[in-house]
Amino acid sequence: MEIKVEEGDILTTPSELAVLGCFEDAPLPAAVAALLEPADFSGKAGQTLLLYPRGAVAPKRLLLVGLGKREKASAETIRRESATAVKEAQKLMVEAVTIGVHGDLSLEPEAAAQAFAEGIELGAYRYQRYQTGLDASKSFEVKKSTVFTKTGARTAAGVNAGQAIARGVNFARDLVNGPGYAMHPPQLGEEALALGKRVGLKVTVFDMAQLTEQGFGGILAVGKGSEHEPRFIIMEYGQAKPGTPTVCLVGKGLTFDSGGLSLKPPEAMETMKSDMGGAAAVFGAMQALAELKLPLHVVGLVSSAENMPSSNAYRPGDIIKTLSGKTIEVLNTDAEGRIILADALFYAQRYKPDAIVELATLTGAVIIALGSHATGLMSTDQALADRLSQAGETSGERVWQLPLWDEYAAMIKSQIADLKNIGGRAAGTITAGAFLAEFTGDYPFAHLDIAGTAWVDRPAKPYDTNGGTGIGVRLLIEFLRNY
Repeated sequence: MEIKVEEGDILTTPSELAVLGCFEDAPLPAAVAALLEPADFSGKAGQTLLLYPRGAVAPKRLLLVGLGKREKASAETIRRESATAVKEAQKLMVEAVTIGVHGDLSLEPEAAAQAFAEGIELGAYRYQRYQTGLDASKSFEVKKSTVFTKTGARTAAGVNAGQAIARGVNFARDLVNGPGYAMHPPQLGEEALALGKRVGLKVTVFDMAQLTEQGFGGILAVGKGSEHEPRFIIMEYGQAKPGTPTVCLVGKGLTFDSGGLSLKPPEAMETMKSDMGGAAAVFGAMQALAELKLPLHVVGLVSSAENMPSSNAYRPGDIIKTLSGKTIEVLNTDAEGRIILADALFYAQRYKPDAIVELATLTGAVIIALGSHATGLMSTDQALADRLSQAGETSGERVWQLPLWDEYAAMIKSQIADLKNIGGRAAGTITAGAFLAEFTGDYPFAHLDIAGTAWVDRPAKPYDTNGGTGIGVRLLIEFLRNY
């Protein structure tokens, strides 16, 4: 979409649809207040009111969006307003929409412009690849958005950044929303190669023969029950050199998870094409950071397999030898994500990274703990955890830290192997994090459990839609930009 920023007054500029954000604790513009009764609109966060001014102000339609109290305003406030704006424009089939805020924002102009652009692009997203016979209202696309501010300074860079980040999020959403039969591990490898050509990444994809030769026992074990062979994907941006930090991003790429022989119940399997949400976040972040040309060396690593039941599938009671040489006793084949990630996390050590950040739709337990409003964070390094927490607040993709004490690591020790792949119902999210930390050596490591945030059936935010959220992309880019 074309997005530009202009200085001026949104109420004196003709448009088909103008969207004006208003604070709860500030009076409305006089021209707007004259159009309604005081009780009609209070400015509470999320409140909307569509007006037809009929010449009282220049826009043909005026949508008021409540922003809540001014002191609580943030980039997330702007993100939600602009997403609301573009969704209303879609509904009204208006090709161009103008957006503004009544009153002063505490945000820097560039940060505000970025938030406006992110909300617009994310709010406009629809996944319609497999829908037929769509009427005009459902397939309508908004062509242009204009953001009105009191100053145009430093806004172009913010818009460009916001659009690059949103493209990364929407790319991740597309990967997750594709059906499992179409987005299987070999296809995910092809997507990585195409991404590399598109934005200039060095991409390597290990196939079955290479995985076998090099000893990727975790990935091979989980993937051997499916006709779609597993893959290990390496995407490299920049180069390792003195003075340039190296960060490894690791993603779980279970393109479909039936639970294997420890079969999931049908209702738990319906959305399991989303079990590659961590991989999708890494893909989206790698695209965005390449477009933003961040001065870092970043390596994206994705373990990809399909967990299916068959006569060749791995079994409860099996012992798996991973790439690291450590062995895993399998107690439940539905705890497969940590097994394939074990290989990727050990592989990350060869880059001698300053940080390893891994994302996975790993445990149902994190949904019980945090719902869909925060991602679970566990880390072996508090400074790294603090960086991610701050990035979560700024990006709107909030995280909540859980402990990773030695007592939790003891819960996943096996009697007959080095580790067991589940530690019981108690502290299930944390013991999964403790399991993963066993494969990261002494490198600073953070695990992000996105099981509750990677997929939504009833979006709570205007910029989300049903299905994959693309969670993690905005968080990772904010983290990397400030590394």
